[in-house]
Amino acid sequence: MKNFVVKTIANAAALLVAIWLLQDITLTGDDTGKKTVTLIIVALLFGLVNFLVKPVVKLLTLPLFILTLGLITLVVNALMLMLTSWLAGVLDLDFHVDGFWTAVLGGLIISIVSWALNIVLPDSKD
Repeated sequence: MKNFVVKTIANAAALLVAIWLLQDITLTGDDTGKKTVTLIIVALLFGLVNFLVKPVVKLLTLPLFILTLGLITLVVNALMLMLTSWLAGVLDLDFHVDGFWTAVLGGLIISIVSWALNIVLPDSKD
């Protein structure tokens, strides 16, 4: 359970950095409390998309992974971010990613920040 909370916090922080750096990834809301709750829900949604959908997409695009020496990962990460944005819209959350290239850059930022935070934050098997 502790590991799940740590990974959710890392996802939320990585999303927050992407929102802060890129003007086309937006998190809107009336107040800070609503934005925080929305960010946590979007982080959970992003984690769920990465857990359920990403492995299937990676398996289906395995030849492209081999052909591009893994660079297709940027596209897959962008698609996962765009899917999260679409699901957030369906769930009436105030999170939006505007455009594919923004999603590519956002996915790159989120991957780097998540990687760094997962190294720094504790990882227990409790």
